[in-house]
Amino acid sequence: MPSVTLAPEVKVLVDLVDEAFDRRAWHGTNLRGAVRGLREADVAWRPGPGRHNVWEIAVHAAYWKYAVWRRLTGGKRAQFRLKGSNWFTRPDGSDRGWREDLALLDEMHAQLREAVGRLDPAALDRRDTGRFTTAALVRGIAAHDLYHAGQIQLVKRLRRG
Repeated sequence: MPSVTLAPEVKVLVDLVDEAFDRRAWHGTNLRGAVRGLREADVAWRPGPGRHNVWEIAVHAAYWKYAVWRRLTGGKRAQFRLKGSNWFTRPDGSDRGWREDLALLDEMHAQLREAVGRLDPAALDRRDTGRFTTAALVRGIAAHDLYHAGQIQLVKRLRRG
């Protein structure tokens, strides 16, 4: 996002989205920190039958960043790079596949962050995006990142035994 002066109420939302994803914050590990340094063998491991692995959680987070971006910008459906929605079964593939999906997560965050930075402060209390106000939608995607960061931390701990 270009260097511009953001309205205080927009800046706080951008900061919140960033702290939940990849900026240092008092609460500890954020989403990007939770997946840092992991390899395919780590992210493909399932804690039990029918349970999501770290890889699927990361792609799920990327999808919802896209979904919120779409609601904020009025983007068309079916622009997400992967076919489907919400949860995506990831193959027990390769480190290359994991790196590609991690790049997708980073790309969706950058796209979302830019859209949040362009919000009109007067629109934050509008419900143009459905049942929730625009501000609540942005706060929600930050909470979503933190929820899944904690979930990933737990899956990593379970893998170590």
